[in-house]
Amino acid sequence: MPDTQFDVDKLELEATIGFCGQVPSGLIVHPDRQHFIYPLGSTVIIEEISDEKGPRKRKQEFLTGHTNDVSCIAVSKSGRFLASGQITYMGFKADIIIWDFERRELYCRLVLHKNNVEALAFSPNDKYLVSLGGQDDGSVVVWSIDKKDAICGSPAQVKSAGTTTCICYSNNDDNVFVTGGDCTLRVWDLDLDNRKVRATDVNMGQLKRKIKCIQMKSDDSFFYCGTTTGDIISVNVKTKLYQFDGPPKDKFSLGVTALALLKTGEVLVGAGDGTVAVVKGEKLKRVQGKQQKVHGAVTSITLRGSGHQFFVGTDKSHIYRFNYSEFSHEMIGTRHSTAVNDIIFPPGASELFLTCGKEDIRVWQTDTCDELLRIKVPNMECHAICLAQDGKTLISAWDDGKIRAFYPKTGKEMFTIHDAHNKGVTAIACASHGHSIVSGGGEGQVRVWNIINGYGPKGPAITTKLVEAMKEHKGKVTAIKITTKDKECVSSSTDGTCIVWDLERFVRKQIMFANTLFKCVCYGAEECQMITSGTDRKICYWEIFDGSMIRELEGSKSGSVNAMDISREGNQFVTGGDDKLIKVWNYNEGEVTHVGIGHSGNITKIKICPASRFIVSVSTDGAILRWKFPQRNA
Repeated sequence: MPDTQFDVDKLELEATIGFCGQVPSGLIVHPDRQHFIYPLGSTVIIEEISDEKGPRKRKQEFLTGHTNDVSCIAVSKSGRFLASGQITYMGFKADIIIWDFERRELYCRLVLHKNNVEALAFSPNDKYLVSLGGQDDGSVVVWSIDKKDAICGSPAQVKSAGTTTCICYSNNDDNVFVTGGDCTLRVWDLDLDNRKVRATDVNMGQLKRKIKCIQMKSDDSFFYCGTTTGDIISVNVKTKLYQFDGPPKDKFSLGVTALALLKTGEVLVGAGDGTVAVVKGEKLKRVQGKQQKVHGAVTSITLRGSGHQFFVGTDKSHIYRFNYSEFSHEMIGTRHSTAVNDIIFPPGASELFLTCGKEDIRVWQTDTCDELLRIKVPNMECHAICLAQDGKTLISAWDDGKIRAFYPKTGKEMFTIHDAHNKGVTAIACASHGHSIVSGGGEGQVRVWNIINGYGPKGPAITTKLVEAMKEHKGKVTAIKITTKDKECVSSSTDGTCIVWDLERFVRKQIMFANTLFKCVCYGAEECQMITSGTDRKICYWEIFDGSMIRELEGSKSGSVNAMDISREGNQFVTGGDDKLIKVWNYNEGEVTHVGIGHSGNITKIKICPASRFIVSVSTDGAILRWKFPQRNA
């Protein structure tokens, strides 16, 4: 959980790129039809829905109050309230927060469940909120919204059943709701006078199913349940009897993971293989021509109004907009679904930035946060990226030991250096003239490569040549920085050393030792000093001339400092790490001036844009956050 004991200004969060597709039903259209609501880490984001096509400036608002990842969200039928539950650490209570949507502020905080809140649902008239605890809690609790307190609770399932994972409230009755999970499906009745909630198990005979999602018909006559076996179960609410499961011979691959009911009686189905389809009739047969496939398992289907337009979220963190009549779709939102390893701005340009992670490199527009280009390399992970000074060559470091170069405008491959490092390429830097690359590997070597423009049998061709391999590090090289005149570079390593290399004679000029695993290094503005940090949580200033430490600061109270960047003027720098905090420092005073709270994953990289307008930070949960940079006169 972030350490927030700082008497300093708060860094302003301007925009986020990210949608946590792993949260079931984690994408919701507000009843006003104008806003998306979705979680990103510990933050709940309210984003205005835009019907425009092409680049657009996202209008986002942020609800912050959770101390760890948000695990579930729900919106009341009237739209007045929004509820979110979180995950926490073993042995701790997991908070539920009810938000006042109009005021965008916390209405109340409810604390009772242990470790995790699995699901939430509001009663139709905003009287109650029902919550479901996770595997280590196993209870269902009904809360009074007016009194901001628990009314009653009960074990969510019988001891012989598995974990209960989903919940759905009646559309018309404040006293009836349904829960489902692994071999458990129950209809609950709330007895307010006796402060009790009573469950009736649905009689399913010999049928055993794991329920993933539940949707109630508008007249509360019966409800549908999506299962991991790919069928949909229908249950009569009054009799609590299983009616049928369908489609009988055409089950959905990898299970039914999301459902939504249309007023026409048709059912929108999302499946684990990315299928989005419509089924109807007593046997829930697929409607011909009403089926599409999206990237990733469907985790959310949310209607906008009557359902002529609806939105789909997937576990690959994609958001799609569907037109029901044509059953066509377009992707309107995306992000990295795994850890982001690096982020860079083009030299002298703040309008774009690039990120990399598992299987791809992405180019983003800074103002609108729209993805402009994606370069995919299947089954590989990109550890680091850099751009030549002219912006025409994108160099990337990969875990298969290759250095790959691309044209940034098209994403077409320019050249590849095979077997650049035998334990993966972990750091990369490009000389300002664009004809040399310095790379670092998992085995500890720092290698210098020349890029040679020539001609081959088919016309112009680019070749590369290894100039020198410098081997002094004993551990993985974590960062490389080259001076503006290209005469020397510094490399940091997990072996506790930082080495300054002469790029003309290819020998060591200076070495710095510390009892840490160095994670990041930056040159000062005049390149006579540098700052480092790592797992010892210390920020160290070094004199390059003699390798002496001239200052040591406490960079974090908990967790390593993984990322660092210095402003162009050199009077400020920013850091981020395992404490999940962005910190802005005065370089000369060595004091923290601003702290940014927003990440829920460990921060991996951070950059100040060349115009000193923004800070962009990335983390292990795939989130990309843009902050307003607090400029300061030198």
